[in-house]
Formats: sequence, structure tokens, C-alpha cells
Amino acid sequence: MSAELDRSALFQSVRFRPMTLVDVPAVVAVERASYLFPWSEGVFRDCVRVGYLCRVVEFEGQVAGYGIMSYGAGEAHILNICIRNDLRSGGVGRRLMDFLLSRAKEAEMQDVFLEVRPSNPVAIKLYESLGFVKVGVRKAYYQAAGGREDALVYKRVLTTP
Repeated sequence: MSAELDRSALFQSVRFRPMTLVDVPAVVAVERASYLFPWSEGVFRDCVRVGYLCRVVEFEGQVAGYGIMSYGAGEAHILNICIRNDLRSGGVGRRLMDFLLSRAKEAEMQDVFLEVRPSNPVAIKLYESLGFVKVGVRKAYYQAAGGREDALVYKRVLTTP
């Protein structure tokens, strides 16, 4: 089977659904496998409890990723997005970002913000390809092996005034 067919099959078999508290341990497992400094289980539970838009990426009946976004004052903020290592580069992350952006539009948000590590060029390339533009830097935002790492702040305008 060609890579293109594999990618198409992957794309078709992935679905998004609301994250529940029952999903949190599986979400944390994906998070821990992906990041040196992962969010805690408590942070994910709080995101679900306070009503953020929390979505699970499901593939073959298992949690394969997630996206979390908050809303307020006409702005959406993508707080965390992650796809399981073995499913990366298959278009799933782009599809999840498109899903989150469409939900922000439906909620009549004007702008979407996110932070990303400068050391994550794959994510930066994805965000820029989706129309996000760098608007700032948060100094020493992320915990890192050598101390702290800045965050690049990106914005995408959803509506025009």
C-alpha cells in the first residue's frame, strides 16, 4: 500500500469527540510521551471541568491526540494540541487545527492565539501554513532542560472589522 493510500485511510479513520474525565489518563499518556515537561493530570481535568473546548482524537478506538481551546472576549486561545508520535505527518494535526478554528468561528471569535516553542519548527510551519502570524514573544515562558525557553506568540484573525 502506498504512503498516499495509508495517509488517506488514516485521515478517514480518525474522529474527534468531546474529552471526558474518563479520557484524561489516556490523554496524559500521549502528553507524557510527547513532551519533556508535560501538563499534569490535574490541569487536563480542570480544563474539562471549567468547560474549555476539549477534544480527543480517536484512532482505532484509542486516544491518539487532543486539542484544548478556551474562549473569551472575542478571542480563542489554543492551549494545547498534540498528536501521538506514530500518527504525526499524516495530516491529523492539520485536521484538528481546522476543527478548532471552525469552532472558534462558530463561537464568533475574532482572533485565535497560541504559543509555541521556537524549538518546535514542525508546529511553527503548520501554524504559519494555517495563516497564523507571529505577534510577540513571552520570555522564559516554558520550562526547558537548560532552564527556561521563550514562547513565540501567534495570532490568526478570523473576522475582519
